[in-house]
Amino acid sequence: MNKPFNSTCNECPRLAGFLADVKTQRPDYFCQPVPAFGDADPQLLIVGLAPGMHGANRTGRPFTGDYAGVLLYETLHRFGLSNQSVSEHAADPLRLTGCRITNAVKCLPPENKPTPAEIRQCNPYLATEMAAFDKLKAVLALGSVAHQSVLRALGLKLKDYAFGHAAVHDLPNGLRLYDSYHCSRYNTQTKRLTEPMFHSVFEQIINDMKG
Repeated sequence: MNKPFNSTCNECPRLAGFLADVKTQRPDYFCQPVPAFGDADPQLLIVGLAPGMHGANRTGRPFTGDYAGVLLYETLHRFGLSNQSVSEHAADPLRLTGCRITNAVKCLPPENKPTPAEIRQCNPYLATEMAAFDKLKAVLALGSVAHQSVLRALGLKLKDYAFGHAAVHDLPNGLRLYDSYHCSRYNTQTKRLTEPMFHSVFEQIINDMKG
């Protein structure tokens, strides 16, 4: 089913109600479904979980304005995928080249935890996004929810492709799916995900795309 991004989507009652409450408390926040950001026809698509309360839900750009984006944007710049190493707000001059960032769930979920039903409800948006790209070679899933959402969007069975940090999956449509632990504050501060670990995943992606 073709389902292009809808900035006014309210199909998940819990999420729509939560966004309305947050908007009342913080009228200067974006508080809408957050659109993807980056190259319009990328070779690499990065899929996160969902907007963060004080990050994308505030700024309107994925991984922008909170701790989760620090390592991501520094890494994109390091590997030549962005023109600067920080993403501060949606109107800054940051540009991505050959890369695009989106989320499995477009709206801020309470406690950063979308329900399985909400993840499924949002999945057609991701499927439509991915189908629109002609140059796409690689997808990087940040966390298991993103990994499973990519597989669902492509109509693949979850049991056939197990999530694991630094795992690489060759998919039937020719895409290659890469996995990484999410670059969240919790994962980086507990050293579950270190900078060298994250850089290593990107190094393989870049080398593979050149090959």
